[in-house]
Amino acid sequence: MQLFLSEEQTSLRDTTRRFAEREVLKRAAAIDREDRFDRTLYRQMAELGLFGISLPEAGGGAGLDTVSVCIAMEELARCSGSIGNAFAIPVEAALFLYQHGSEAQKERIAGLLDGSIVAATAVSEPDHGSDVASLKTTARRTADGYVLNGVKAWVTLGGAADFVLVFARTPIEKGQDGHHAISCFLVDMNLPGIRRGKSEELLGMHGLEDCQIAFDNVKLAADALVGVEHRAFKMAMANFNFSRLLMSAMALGMAQAAFEDAQAYASTRRQFGSPIASFQAIQFMLADMSTDIAASRLLIHHAARVHDAGLAIAKEAAHAKLFTTDMAMRHVSNALQIHGGNGYSREYRVERLFRDVRLAQIFEGTNQIQRLIIARQIEKERT
Repeated sequence: MQLFLSEEQTSLRDTTRRFAEREVLKRAAAIDREDRFDRTLYRQMAELGLFGISLPEAGGGAGLDTVSVCIAMEELARCSGSIGNAFAIPVEAALFLYQHGSEAQKERIAGLLDGSIVAATAVSEPDHGSDVASLKTTARRTADGYVLNGVKAWVTLGGAADFVLVFARTPIEKGQDGHHAISCFLVDMNLPGIRRGKSEELLGMHGLEDCQIAFDNVKLAADALVGVEHRAFKMAMANFNFSRLLMSAMALGMAQAAFEDAQAYASTRRQFGSPIASFQAIQFMLADMSTDIAASRLLIHHAARVHDAGLAIAKEAAHAKLFTTDMAMRHVSNALQIHGGNGYSREYRVERLFRDVRLAQIFEGTNQIQRLIIARQIEKERT
């Protein structure tokens, strides 16, 4: 891969890796144990300029490509999946506001980039996840704006957010389908009628203050609307494609960490008088890990380059997300197996990786949904 990276990409990779190994890795176990959002690390990522990697220079960012942001994600997630997840939120929010926001809304971008503002995105609901067109949260038009009602679930950084991008159903003409009923709103979290639930007690990915948020007759000004009314479904789908690349890179980073840990453990753990790395069963497991990790990295970078070329990546993003997250779950499990009983102990990183990586097959569209997307894209190409 080194042959295909530019000097900027190589420099970014090396800088992010040094930061992750020096600052993130030493805090990763504590974040998992304490299950609290680490604002210090969040600010440090901002100070390093990571949140604006792929944002155009005109928007205050570095203007690097999508491959670059995937490289940074892999390095962060290699040391902590939850910090990688936290990194994705401001990256995506800044791009979303730059692409769709009003001039006033774009003023929030500077705070996102310097880490002084925490954002979140609220799409999923208790009864609706992958089926975005069927969400129930409503934004009813009034003379001077909107009234927001509903409950959002699984809002990453929801407990810490200063504002949330909320996707809600707005009135449509009779006969139009649900895709044309979705709008997006920038909602300040200090408005009356907003109630945050307690942080979810999750299997893994701790420290992200993931929670439900309820909106009870929340009055929004007309300028809270992001983009054009009824057009947010397409906006969300485009954002999902970008996000799926980031989540793929996150799973890749965790798989890489598990592979490295398995290699190191197998070289020192002795059974029957020899290091277990000398046993063919272990060698084959490591060989499969190496092969699938390399294939995943190529899939992700290919999709990122297609995206930067301005082409649609629905299929490519689904390919990357499906293959990489399934691969990561399989091989993190194999890495735990190589550790034997020690892999089941919290004294070893692979135990945390095993819990964290499981979510990757679920969020940003379950892997069953990714298969559906791929199948539909194949059918479109055939016809």
